Amino acid sequence: MVARASRLVCYDDAHARAFEPFALTRPWSEMRVGALLVRERWQHVSGCAAQGFIAGASMRDFVETGAPRASRGVLPAGTLVANSRCAVSLDAALSDAGVYRCGDRVAAVRLSDDIDVNDLADGTLTLEQLAKRLHGRARGVTIHGVWCDHVWDTIGALNPLLAADIPVLARAHHATALAPGAIGEVATGLVTIIGDHPVWLDAGAQVEPQVVFDTSAGPVFLSAGARVQAFSRVSGPCFVGRDTIIAGGRVGGSALGDVCKVHGEVSACVFVGHANKGHDGFVGHSVLGRWVNLGAGTTTSNLKNTYGTVSLWTPSGIVDSGLQFLGTMFGDHVKTGIGLRLTTGCVLGAGANVVDRMPPKAVEPFAWGAEAPYSTYDADKFLETAARVMSRRHVELGATMKRHLSRAHEHRWTLP
Repeated sequence: MVARASRLVCYDDAHARAFEPFALTRPWSEMRVGALLVRERWQHVSGCAAQGFIAGASMRDFVETGAPRASRGVLPAGTLVANSRCAVSLDAALSDAGVYRCGDRVAAVRLSDDIDVNDLADGTLTLEQLAKRLHGRARGVTIHGVWCDHVWDTIGALNPLLAADIPVLARAHHATALAPGAIGEVATGLVTIIGDHPVWLDAGAQVEPQVVFDTSAGPVFLSAGARVQAFSRVSGPCFVGRDTIIAGGRVGGSALGDVCKVHGEVSACVFVGHANKGHDGFVGHSVLGRWVNLGAGTTTSNLKNTYGTVSLWTPSGIVDSGLQFLGTMFGDHVKTGIGLRLTTGCVLGAGANVVDRMPPKAVEPFAWGAEAPYSTYDADKFLETAARVMSRRHVELGATMKRHLSRAHEHRWTLP
């Protein structure tokens, strides 16, 4: 029997708070790792909605539909504090233990006493230390999952996570499975399914005629309201979020969050949500934050001509990712111009608006222009644009989130 936590709080430790270009504008618990956001993963296994998150003072005004607010005051005994860097397996079973370990690390601690949120405010207190303080030498229960030690682990772990996540989600949503290896009737016409893994449709998902699903390498899951338009080829493993549209082209091995529009060639990518790639152009092994919009023909490089491993800018310097395939990290609210080409292992900071010439491997947040060195996007104009973009998806940029983004603009990181 699975014990249900009464309260859940996700904790970004100091390591997670350096995962740029995303850490400037969102807690890591609101990043998509595998099919779901990290918070959603912990909600699924704990059986309760998250009551908050802890990610430092810079996130105190972060608000987003479906996300809890930053925790304040005292966390009561019984609260499950989960490390946001652990993408817990969706089939994990939580007992009533005080400590949960993933591999050789503590992934979550159930509080035996009240603790002050300030104890976790700067992110330096590890859950190992918290577990020892509250539970002594208790070994704890082992659960399975994937640790994010680097921002690019969202790409490195994507394929196996999707393959494991999709069947669990299909069962949880009582999704309809289309027969593998056959031509089936779906919605308004014929679709072709190649491969032995299933295609699952949640209630309200739609598939137009002349769509091909290739499930040779893994399953496909279409969430409620998702739509695959004619002349699309979708290769598994692939997760398509709520109300997301695949509008033609080749899409495969990707986790597409809610309310996205995807067209062209997309391979092994993560869309956090509310992002647009509405035109032709190749995007591979890349992560798109929320409210990203790629101009027509934007193309990423995800493989070096030497076929060697790809290095990526981080706040602590250039680091070899160890991955042969790695494209671009697009921070929240990034915009690209038509025909923009992006080099292998590129980082575009939150709010950057880059057009024309190929940018360097790292672009500062809120950069603006056609070539480096870029000017800085005026904060008020950025907020006006963000509000206009969000309103097109019927989302309001409220006063609290404006404060959050204004603070991000004020405290943006700079390159040496």
